[in-house]
Amino acid sequence: MSELNEAPSPADEEEVWSWGAGTDGQLGTSKLQDEHLPQLLSLTSLPSISMLACGGAHVIALTSGGKVFTWGRGNSGQLGHGDNLNTSLPKLLSFFDDDYFISQASAGWSHSAFVSDSGSLFTCGNGSFGQLGLGDNISLTSPAKVSYFVDKSVKMVACENQVCGFGSGKRGQLGVSSERTKSVNLPCAVSGLEDVEVVRIAANGDHSAALSANGELFTWGRGFCGSPDVQTPQCLPSYESFRDVALGWNHALLLTVDGKVFKLGNTLDKQSEKQQLQEGSSETLLEKVHGFDGVKVVQIAAGAEHSAAVTESGEVQTWGWGEHGQLGLGDTNDQTNPQLVSLGSGDLQTKETKVYCGSGFTYVVRRKQ
Repeated sequence: MSELNEAPSPADEEEVWSWGAGTDGQLGTSKLQDEHLPQLLSLTSLPSISMLACGGAHVIALTSGGKVFTWGRGNSGQLGHGDNLNTSLPKLLSFFDDDYFISQASAGWSHSAFVSDSGSLFTCGNGSFGQLGLGDNISLTSPAKVSYFVDKSVKMVACENQVCGFGSGKRGQLGVSSERTKSVNLPCAVSGLEDVEVVRIAANGDHSAALSANGELFTWGRGFCGSPDVQTPQCLPSYESFRDVALGWNHALLLTVDGKVFKLGNTLDKQSEKQQLQEGSSETLLEKVHGFDGVKVVQIAAGAEHSAAVTESGEVQTWGWGEHGQLGLGDTNDQTNPQLVSLGSGDLQTKETKVYCGSGFTYVVRRKQ
């Protein structure tokens, strides 16, 4: 799933598009239905978006003024509004009011996390695996401050260059021990990254990943394509230098500094995965994504089993699982190679395009001059 923290210029004009699974209101269209083609949203109540995060079936938007809006599925309290109700349109999260300027957020399957500009971490939603980091397994319908970080400054999930994990650890995705850990309900330092300058982290399903300042990728948790689970971060052998990583349930996307896209795992090739399991292969396979030859990619995103990328020219391309229309191509077909998504006429000059993937839905934010 996807997240971004980058403030737009107030003078910019903004378009927000959504498509895919929508029965819980996560598309922001006010309709409880899937959409197979991109829908241009009318979000007049939502000020300029500085960040968007998509989860299992809910969305978090931050404004340039540090306000928080959430919508979509709320059955576990992940919207933070003090109830377990779904909301089909963006709703202001009044909990923070004027006391906190929220600068970053992340959306899990059914829980949410918010970071203030002062470095405080708040969580809400499903806590059954300890994923709220509050020392228990209780679910919350309103955000609560994670006291473990009260004397530390949080940026994403990194704490003073120390990566911490909490929640389900059944496949080693917490990276806190060489032994299997069912769950952890308080933040614990990830083993093996103490001497690594981490600049980007990602987590989805049973996988976790981190990028170092020099472009190395570290992964831990469930192995890709049948390779063994990894309990502590392992550096991926590669001649490439990476600048971004996005994780799905069964695959990872990697973006190199020169704009090439690689993948680990293949959500649509089950026969290939079965072949690896039969042969007992433990090697993690890194494969270049075909379809971007001669094209520089500037951003990537991953849903549960679909992928998206933005090219240097601002085009959005999608591929993977398409059952709910999350590829935005007008049908529910799967695609093994990137396909161009049509987003209107584009009469105004596009300044910036960003794509975000939830589990089975997709958002695009375009800012224009």
